[in-house]
Amino acid sequence: MKSPSPSESGLPPATHWETLLGRFLVATPPAIAAEWDPAQNEVAIATIGNINESELRQRLNSATQATAKGVSVADAQLRQIQRGSITRLEKPHGCREMEQLWSWRKIPWPSAAERAGQEDEEPEDWRVLALLSATCGVFGIAGFISESQVLGPPWLAVLLYTIAMLAGGWDAARDALPNIPKGKLDIHFLMLAVAVGATLIGAFGEAALLLFLFSLAGALEHFALHRTRREIDALFRLAPKTARRRNPDTGEEESVAIELIGPPDHIVLRPGDTVPVDGKVVRGQSAMDEASLTGEAQPVEKSLGSIVKSGTQNLWGSLDIECLRPANESSLQKVIRLIEEARGQRAPSQRLIDRYGQPYTIAVLILTTLLFFVWWLAFDLPAFANQTADGESVRSALYRAMTLLVVASPCALVLSIPSAILAAIARGARDGILFRGGAAVEDMAKVSVVAFDKTGTLTTGELAIAGVESYPAGQSDAIIALAAALELHASHPIASAIVQHARDLNLDIPTAQNSVSLTGLGVKAELKGIPTLLGSRRIFEQGPLTGWASQLADADKGLTEVWLIHGECVGRILLSDAIRPTVPSMIAELRASGIETVMLTGDRPSAAAEVAGAIGLNAYHASLSPEGKVKQLAKLKAGGRRVAMVGDGINDAPVLAAADVAFAMGGRGSDASLEQSDVVLMDDRIENLPRAYQLSRRARTIILQNITVALGTILLMMAAAILGWIPIAVGVVAHEGSTVAVCLNSMRLLRKQPPNRQPTIKAA
Repeated sequence: MKSPSPSESGLPPATHWETLLGRFLVATPPAIAAEWDPAQNEVAIATIGNINESELRQRLNSATQATAKGVSVADAQLRQIQRGSITRLEKPHGCREMEQLWSWRKIPWPSAAERAGQEDEEPEDWRVLALLSATCGVFGIAGFISESQVLGPPWLAVLLYTIAMLAGGWDAARDALPNIPKGKLDIHFLMLAVAVGATLIGAFGEAALLLFLFSLAGALEHFALHRTRREIDALFRLAPKTARRRNPDTGEEESVAIELIGPPDHIVLRPGDTVPVDGKVVRGQSAMDEASLTGEAQPVEKSLGSIVKSGTQNLWGSLDIECLRPANESSLQKVIRLIEEARGQRAPSQRLIDRYGQPYTIAVLILTTLLFFVWWLAFDLPAFANQTADGESVRSALYRAMTLLVVASPCALVLSIPSAILAAIARGARDGILFRGGAAVEDMAKVSVVAFDKTGTLTTGELAIAGVESYPAGQSDAIIALAAALELHASHPIASAIVQHARDLNLDIPTAQNSVSLTGLGVKAELKGIPTLLGSRRIFEQGPLTGWASQLADADKGLTEVWLIHGECVGRILLSDAIRPTVPSMIAELRASGIETVMLTGDRPSAAAEVAGAIGLNAYHASLSPEGKVKQLAKLKAGGRRVAMVGDGINDAPVLAAADVAFAMGGRGSDASLEQSDVVLMDDRIENLPRAYQLSRRARTIILQNITVALGTILLMMAAAILGWIPIAVGVVAHEGSTVAVCLNSMRLLRKQPPNRQPTIKAA
């Protein structure tokens, strides 16, 4: 098979690639060099140090999509080196020994369609395959009519059958022939071998029928995958390429590429516009259709101060929004990166099939060869002719071998898992549930316990100061100012509430020095030369105030307390946090499905008990440090139980990493929790967790159904072929029928599942 041309493969023309990669290298400090090979649909990138590959892909996409003027090789002082057909572009680095420190990785080059923001044309291959299959069918029928009705000379039927076989076997030959010199024998090779064998014994009609059904099944498979990819690609097409930015000096609107937009730019949204970047409404009122990110069909009202997410659609009003983060860090780009990662990760059962695919093909060829000689030499069947010396009709040894090759081909088995996994990922993405790979889809179905963090997960995380106590009394404002100084650069909900409260009171916030984080306890620093501690009640446990603190009454139920010690001044800040409205019904739905629900929190036992009782959890464990959460999770996993963990903060990263399935909140979730997650709930819609579980169970059920159908058909048809009970035609119909059945069965996952009834369960 010839190498694709640059336009076919998606690679840019030779006159443009160095400009695009030059721009990429200059904009990406960890990237040192890039190699471009016109024969491959990928670019090799050399980096020094650790870099996230998804970020590297995003930077490469941004460089190829940007409308700004590119960086030339000369202007960027980049060096161009030619090595055969491969051309390298690299930054100056002094000496060749430096190359030993480079880490090379190959990244598929974005296609021209992707760079234009359009759907990749590859999924449309099903149209070409359908045309080839139709051609095969038409000429095959014409050959059958010519042969059976004795129309025209004898060679006419052979010619018609030959044209049919060329059309039907074109795609299989295109895939199989380049792999034969490499020793790679796949399903396409088996089909071609059967067709050639059938032709050699004069079974032209059956060979044409085989290739017709094989090509038809291939077209249907590609159509099924096209439907699935279309569900996912709908998210990719949401990403706008330009936005209307308001000029800060003149107030005029100007159209700019979204790569050039960042805080604090103001963007103008008109009715029907797709939001290009995450932002905050600074003028206007409207409603947003957020179904693309969350699966929620109801419009969400937006007014002054509301947050809008990229990829959502403005419905009726004009808005001015202030950009909160660059386009490549927006909610939609986060979704796209997670889906790209998920597409490249295989489920465990899929990896098992991939591992044994090649040995299975070789084993089938060896078995078929041995049985050919057994039928020929041991059972005295004709080797090639389908009749005996007496003229009696019989299936020859080669005919039976060809039939066995057809029915033993594992087409349906190979497609049984990836088709279902891809469909589940697509359905989840449309519902605001991002599975980060096939393993997450499979593993979630095995979960029997779900553990939750409290603040920001079961609760809104939008804390408000409910009260301040000081000892001695009368220093409440000083307590808030000192606490704000220690939390000024923190990002967790408690810190945000304290700092905002201090600013609302117009307090003078001092400067903290020598700040040190105390894992699981709080933070310490020097304020005005005095050592200061801020954190939970446990900060007293090893100090001189232990006895005094133990006599203090706990805060009221539902309140979170934070303690501060500053010299001889001690204070307690009380914060309130509301339970998410959808949490009780979500917990009830999980428990109705037989899943145990547990809360792991660092908060006080009284506050934890209040929340656990209100939402109906099975159990809770309070006052846990990050290490304590990991230990408690290990206890939950005792006896082989599978445990999922749901969290959103940096301190949840260790326990998320220890869980069998990790859920992160996609809206307020920290980068650390997102990095450790297997599933992301977009826009913090925790009510989608039962839907993720049900989708995972449906996918697992369909995978088992697919494997049963595929493997059962193979075993049954192999037995029938070995005994000589079936002709090639029956084997072909059974083989291709099971393949089509598997693909259609997987497509059922694309249907939106109606919400389950949510029974009322009393709090445990």
